[in-house]
Amino acid sequence: MFIGLDVHKATISVAIAQEDRGGEVRHWGTISDHPDHVRKLVEKLGTGGNHLHFCYEAEPCGYGLLCQLGELAHDCIVVAPSLIPGKAGDRVKTDRRDAVMLVKLHRAGELTAMWVPDATHEAMRVLGKARQHLQGFLLRHGRIYPGAAWPLKSALPHKVRQSHET
Repeated sequence: MFIGLDVHKATISVAIAQEDRGGEVRHWGTISDHPDHVRKLVEKLGTGGNHLHFCYEAEPCGYGLLCQLGELAHDCIVVAPSLIPGKAGDRVKTDRRDAVMLVKLHRAGELTAMWVPDATHEAMRVLGKARQHLQGFLLRHGRIYPGAAWPLKSALPHKVRQSHET
């Protein structure tokens, strides 16, 4: 079974499609964006040994939903909004329509999964952002680090340092 999710801060709109191409595609409903509600959804839809294939658009809340679905042993892809095919002139967007469109495209194999950073890469991204904020703060206060290299690089965990150097 294929499941398309239109994810927001507080809610997730859910659409489902049967595996065969001629199968029914319908809006299943809206649930709270809370791990317990997601787990209950997976339990309901996964009854009878159904293997579930989820997809959702990348959004600013991160990849927690992807991790949770992976821990529950179901497939999930995250799709960049810019890579979702759309019809010209199709400007009316609702959560329900978006979820149904996602599930149809996912079942048809029309979506391209984006690369999702692992914990090491996410740590490097956070460190880079913190470094940029600190350098901006120091510059605004007339403090300029005279060296060529970033002095806190040695503070990185060894595994992150190795990944960053390659």
